[in-house]
Amino acid sequence: MSSKWLTDAVVKNLRLPERGTSRLYDLPNPNGKGGWISGFGVRVSSGGTKSFVLRYRSRKTRTEHVYTIGTWPAWSVDAARAEARDLKHRIEKGEDPQAEREAERNAATVAELCDRFLADHVSRKRASTQRDYRGIIDGYIKPRIGKKLVTALDHRDVETLHAEVTKRGHLHRANRVVAVLSKMMTLAMKWRLRPDNPCKGIERNQETKRKRYLTGDELARLTRALAEHPDQAVANVFRLLLLTGARKGEVLSATWSQFDFSRNCWIKPAHTTKQRSEHEVPLGDAAVTLLTAMRKASPDAEHLFPGRGDSGHLTEVKKAWAIVLRRAGIVGLRMHDLRHSYASMLASAGYSLPVIGALLGHTQPNTTARYAHLLDDPLRAATTKVGSLMAGLVTKRPAKPKLRAVR
Repeated sequence: MSSKWLTDAVVKNLRLPERGTSRLYDLPNPNGKGGWISGFGVRVSSGGTKSFVLRYRSRKTRTEHVYTIGTWPAWSVDAARAEARDLKHRIEKGEDPQAEREAERNAATVAELCDRFLADHVSRKRASTQRDYRGIIDGYIKPRIGKKLVTALDHRDVETLHAEVTKRGHLHRANRVVAVLSKMMTLAMKWRLRPDNPCKGIERNQETKRKRYLTGDELARLTRALAEHPDQAVANVFRLLLLTGARKGEVLSATWSQFDFSRNCWIKPAHTTKQRSEHEVPLGDAAVTLLTAMRKASPDAEHLFPGRGDSGHLTEVKKAWAIVLRRAGIVGLRMHDLRHSYASMLASAGYSLPVIGALLGHTQPNTTARYAHLLDDPLRAATTKVGSLMAGLVTKRPAKPKLRAVR
C-alpha cells in the first residue's frame, strides 16, 4: 500500500500485482493545488481491474470500511475524487455508506417477502384461500414487482400494477391484488422490513356485489338436471349445497362424524369454516332425508364425498357443475350462488336477517345485509294482512251535510 497524487495517467500506468490486489492512496497535489481527499485511492487487481475506493472509519461503530466508488476508466480520477468528497461530507454527518450498501444488498426482495408471507401467514388459511393467494402472487405480484426490494417499493409501483390488471378487464382481480399486497406490506412493517405501507391510498375499482339467485323456473330445471346426472354422488354435492347453504369447501370436506342425527344438526369444526369457529347448523327434513340415503349407500365411508385414490375426499366438481348447468339450460350461475339462493329463499319466507346470518355462519351483520331487499315481499304481505284486520279504521270520507235554506 503506497501513496501518490492520482491522475488518469498515473492510474493507466499502474503495474498489476502478481496475485490478489494492491492499493495506491491519494497524496496532496505536489503543485500546491487543492482537491486532496484523505482515504481516497485506487485498488488494482491481478486481473487488471482498477477501482476507486474511499477508506474511512464509521463515526457510529468506529469500524474501518473500504467503500468502492467505481471502476476506471468508467470513472475518471476527477469524478471519483468528487464523489469521495461527497461521501466524506455524509460520513461527517454520521452516515455510513458501506453499511447502507450492505443493508441494501442484504435487503429482502418482494419475491422473498412473498415466500415468507405464504409460509408464515397463508399456510394457516383454508386450502381454497391458499390457492387464491398463490394465484395472485404467482400470476401478478412476482412477475411484475418480484425483483424489487421491499424497501424500494413505492406507491407508484402499486398504482401501476393495479392499473395494468384493470386494463386487462379484471377490475375485481386488480382490487384483490392490491389487497393481498397490502397485507404483505403490513406484515413487512411488523417484521421491520420497511416503515410504511405503499398500498395505502390506492384508489380501488368500484365493485358491484353479485346478486344472482335461482328463479323458480331455474330451480325446477336444476332439479331435473340433477336427477338425470349420471353420477348421483356428485349430484348430491349440489343438492346439499342448496339444502344447507354451506360453502363448497365445507360440503366437500365434510365427514360423517360431523353430523348428529339424534338432533339433526351439522357441527362444522372450526378449521373448516371461514370464520374459524365451530358452527352448529340445524338440518331441515329434506337435508336429513338426503343424508340418510347417502349414509345407507356408503355405511363405511369416512367422508360424505370420498376422493379417488388417496385424496381423502372429493376436491373439485367444476366439470360436473358445467354439465349440470348446460343440461338445465342455466347461464351465469356459480356454485356459490346456491348459497345465495338458499338465503334468498329464507328471506322470501319471512325469516329475519339474524336468523339467516346464524344459519349461514355470518359473524358480521353487514354480511347478511345483502339479503335485506328480499324481505320486502313477506313484509308487504305481513302489513297487508294486518291492514285487512283493521280495515274498519279506514272509511270513505263522509259527505258534507246539505244545509237547508232558512225562510
